Amino acid sequence: MDKFVIRGGNPLLGTIKISGAKNSALPCMAAAILTEDEVILENIPQVHDIETERKLLESMGAQVELGYGRAQHRTSIQCAVLSDPVAKYEIVKTMRASSLVLGPLIARTGMARVAMPGGCAIGGRPIDLHIKGLEAMGATITQEHGYLEARADRLKGTHIVFDKITVTGTEDLLMAATLAEGESLFENCAREPEVTDLAALLNAMGAQIEGAGTSVIRIKGVAKLHGARHRINPDRIEAGTFLIAGAITGGDLNVDCCNPEHLGALLGKLEQCGVKLEIGKENVRVHSGGKLQAVDISTEEYPGFPTDMQAQFMALLTQAEGTSVVTENIFENRFMHVGELNRMGANISVSGRTATIRGGAQLQSAAVMCSDLRASAALVLAALVADGESILDRVYHMDRGYERMEEKLRGVGAQIRRMGEVFGKK
Repeated sequence: MDKFVIRGGNPLLGTIKISGAKNSALPCMAAAILTEDEVILENIPQVHDIETERKLLESMGAQVELGYGRAQHRTSIQCAVLSDPVAKYEIVKTMRASSLVLGPLIARTGMARVAMPGGCAIGGRPIDLHIKGLEAMGATITQEHGYLEARADRLKGTHIVFDKITVTGTEDLLMAATLAEGESLFENCAREPEVTDLAALLNAMGAQIEGAGTSVIRIKGVAKLHGARHRINPDRIEAGTFLIAGAITGGDLNVDCCNPEHLGALLGKLEQCGVKLEIGKENVRVHSGGKLQAVDISTEEYPGFPTDMQAQFMALLTQAEGTSVVTENIFENRFMHVGELNRMGANISVSGRTATIRGGAQLQSAAVMCSDLRASAALVLAALVADGESILDRVYHMDRGYERMEEKLRGVGAQIRRMGEVFGKK
């Protein structure tokens, strides 16, 4: 298993370019199932989840080409024939986004067999809202041996009010509704930029969707979709992670090729914390100012503070003066990084969904374990300011969602390297 070796103490100086959003790319790749024609996606991040999605689509009979050389961030997908509409467990066991093929498969082929999804162990992310919505659209769904099997002659447009806001649920049912007979009205929808990005692709393919990015979405079903070319949004979570990297190291870092409009809640909290920001049209510069100040954060659905930034911001708060309180409202098991941060000298206590951080501690190097994607990023940030050399184990979590993180950080002055192990030998 690969490890990161990080020696702390270097301020980050220079420019980091942000990759495309994994959480936009995955549903957009799934959307290619809805048409026989070629779908070309640009600004695709080179992360492990994308490779898993490629294998998944190819296993169903799709032709998928991931670009190389100058076209390395582009993919073309053609699902002319879906000979095996099954999302096999051995492929999707590491990726939560596998549930996103359920809606498009049943809409296109009339049946789908999808393994219950995996991904990070950060709490329950039930698929029941997907099932409830598809059943309202006329699908018959059974569950056995770890698989969901869905069938429908043709889905029917319907009115769905989501019991709770769900990003993947909104995306899955949105794709299904594009080929349903009649109109659909969805209420209490997720408003994340990733939903808006998917809707933009679907409309480019000939769908009729209004309201994406708001809590109410209307879809007029069409008989057929066609191919399209679409550029994936920049990754707002990667951008936020590197902004915190600049802030926590007291550096002068320009985070380029991002969309600051997608970062509003995070930027507001950074400024409250005393971080100096210069916000441009497609970049944010973070540079050292005075001492960091404690702030409280509470995770919420977009446009609130993102749960995917909670761990990274907590790492920053270990360096702030005063006591901060972090409340996690989205997932019930997303404080697994706390124990590892405390091993590095942080002073964090947890009670239920609330973590209390007593800041100002000088972090010390340690050997720590990455437990999930965003926890991994938090440990990298902590190691960048820790005294000495830290070793981060299980960084395969990082590779699921960050493109060449160690190379990007090294390019702006971090002392970080990847150490691989083969058959137990370094």
